[in-house]
Amino acid sequence: MNEAKQYKIAYLHGMGGGSDSRIPSILKSMLPEGVILEVRTYDFDPEVAHAQIEAWFKDFRPDVVMGESLGSLHALRTPDVPRILVSPALGAPSRMKLYSALSLIPGVTPILDRIYRPREGDRQKLHFAHRILKKYAAHGREALILHGGSTFAFFGKHDHYLKWGVVNIGMYEKMFGQTYKMYDGTHFMEEEYIKSMLLPQIVETLSLLR
Repeated sequence: MNEAKQYKIAYLHGMGGGSDSRIPSILKSMLPEGVILEVRTYDFDPEVAHAQIEAWFKDFRPDVVMGESLGSLHALRTPDVPRILVSPALGAPSRMKLYSALSLIPGVTPILDRIYRPREGDRQKLHFAHRILKKYAAHGREALILHGGSTFAFFGKHDHYLKWGVVNIGMYEKMFGQTYKMYDGTHFMEEEYIKSMLLPQIVETLSLLR
C-alpha cells in the first residue's frame, strides 16, 4: 500500500445499524495510518437511502465501499469501486416481498416494527410499511446488475440467515464466483474475524489501488 496516499472507505451498515455500528467502530481502531473509514446512518426506504448515499459519495469520494448485511445491496449499486461485503443479504428483497404482502394485514406493521426495533443511538429507524417494503424488489434487481469494480465477501458458517435464504451464498457465487471466504462465526462478524480476516482483506484491497 502506498503509505503517502490517504485512502477513504465508506461503510454501509446493515438493517437498523447506524453511525455507531459495531464492526466499523472496531475497524476504526485497527486501520493503518492514512486510512479513513466513515459511516453514516441512512434511511430504511431504499430509494431515499440511495439518494442519500449518492450525495454522500459525491462529496466523500470513497476508494473502497464496504457493505454489511442489507447495506451490501447499496454497496453493490456503487459503480466502478472495489467492494468488501460482510454477510451480504442478497436474498433480503424476497423476504421484504413477503413482509410487504403481510403488511397489508391490519396490525402487522406495528408487530414487525416492534420485532426489529433497533437499539438506542444514531440508528436507522425501521418502519415496515407496505409503501416502503414494496420498493425493495426494484432495489434488489438494481443491486444484482454488475456495476464494475471488484467484489469480495465474507460469510459466517453459523449465520442463521443462511437458513432463511436472506444470506444466499449460491446467489453471490453465481454473480461473483468464488471471491469470498467463510469464517467460523455468525451473521454478526465477531471481533476475532474482523482482525484476522476482514482487516487483512481491506489492506490487500487498498494495496491494489494506484
